[in-house]
This record gives sequence, structure tokens and C-alpha cells, in this order.
Amino acid sequence: MTFSIAVAGKGGSGKTSITSLVIRYLKNNKLLPILAVDADANANLGESLGMKVGRTLGGIIASFNDEKIDIPPGMTKEVYLEYKLNEAIVESEGIDLITMGRGEGPDCYCYPNVVLRKMIDSLSGNYAYVVMDNEAGMEHLSRRTTQNIDALLLVSNHSIKGIRTIARIKELVSELKLNVKRQLLVVNMVPGGLVPAVREELDKLGLSPASLVPEDDLLYEYDLQQRPLLDLPDGSRAVAAVNELMDEIMKQSTTVNSGGKR
Repeated sequence: MTFSIAVAGKGGSGKTSITSLVIRYLKNNKLLPILAVDADANANLGESLGMKVGRTLGGIIASFNDEKIDIPPGMTKEVYLEYKLNEAIVESEGIDLITMGRGEGPDCYCYPNVVLRKMIDSLSGNYAYVVMDNEAGMEHLSRRTTQNIDALLLVSNHSIKGIRTIARIKELVSELKLNVKRQLLVVNMVPGGLVPAVREELDKLGLSPASLVPEDDLLYEYDLQQRPLLDLPDGSRAVAAVNELMDEIMKQSTTVNSGGKR
């Protein structure tokens, strides 16, 4: 069976970096193949992975609706759109990437979300792992883009607002009765240790971090140099923290699929 990991949280919490380091862990441990999903309209997972995104689902849908399409004889519009959407899949050795991108119009991402969910459902059986980087906040949850998840990583930066966002996301997951097997809080960009105010907020909300990911200058350097985070060395402090978290997740998982698309 496919093992699904989703990453959610407040904007600016470093979700894409955490997603990239999760994929780095899987790749380096030969837990392949992986389907990486960028479900954020402001897409940048491809850049973080060093994979060039040509077309996005949103862009293909928008052009399909705007242009006069010469559909081949005997093919319906729906089937032809499905065929065109496959152009959004970027392939590389062991890792494929789908990027949602922008919606049909200003601030409209509903239909691309539906299409993305259908594509994930259709393709996931070909992969051992699906790793999804979600947009900031909780919209993806209300649209049910994130569902049937084995591990939901709730990423907060080292702030009270970030921690409160995580508490609201957990409440929404419960209200929507989403099929999420495990929810793990990740506090990112921690400067040496949790400050008392953040620790008090965690205690007040009944939250316990599964991982504290420290600030890491290497991440900033790689970003400035536009280098893939997959190439970060094992000595990176952030890499070490995410590796430890993933070791624990893999240890507790009992249905990891080692087959699929190669």
C-alpha cells in the first residue's frame, strides 16, 4: 500500500523546506518511488527539489477553458483534458512531481483542487510514498485536498501564532472527520530551544511536539544559492532533526509499500 505524508501549517513556517527534507530522507533511504505533490497555488516545491516545473494543473485547466481546443475525433472533452493534465507530471529518477499552480481566475482554486485530488487518487497506487506540500492555513482541509493521510505533519514556526494555527488545524481535522491516522506537531526554526512563552502556549493547548527542528544557516545558504535541499549534507542540523522524526514515523508504520513505479 502507498504511504501518504502531508505537510500543513501557518504561512512562513517552512512547510516546503520540511516537505523537501522528508523527500530527501525517503530518497536517501531508497524508499522509492515517490510522488511529490505541490498543492500550494504559490508553488515552489519544485524549486526546492531542483525539479523544473513546466506546466501546472491550474495553468492547463485555464488554457483549456480559454482556448479553442481541437479535440481528436472520438475523444470527449473530459477525456482530452485528462490526457493534457498528464503534462503536469514532472518525472525524475525515483521522484515524480505534480504542481497544482494557480486557479481558473483571481483567487479561485476550487476546481484545480478537485482535479488534483482525483489525480492523486488515480496515481498514488503507482508509488510507495506520496508526500504533499499544502498551502498555508486550512483551506486545503475544508476542500478535502488532504485526506486519507498516514502522517500529517503540522508545521509551526517558533511563535505563539503558529502554535495557535496548529491547534485550529487539529480541530478542523476532527470536525471534518478526515481520515488522518497520525498528526505530528513539528516546531520549525527553533533558536536553541523553546522559549518559555511558546512552551506555555503548547501546554495550555495540550500540544506536544514530535520534533523540534533547529534554525539552520545551511538552509538559508542553499536557498540563496538556489541549490536543491535534496543535496543538503547529513551534517545539516535541520536534516538531522527531520531524519530522526522520519525514523520514528517509519518505525511505527506497518504498511510501507516497497513496490510500484520504477
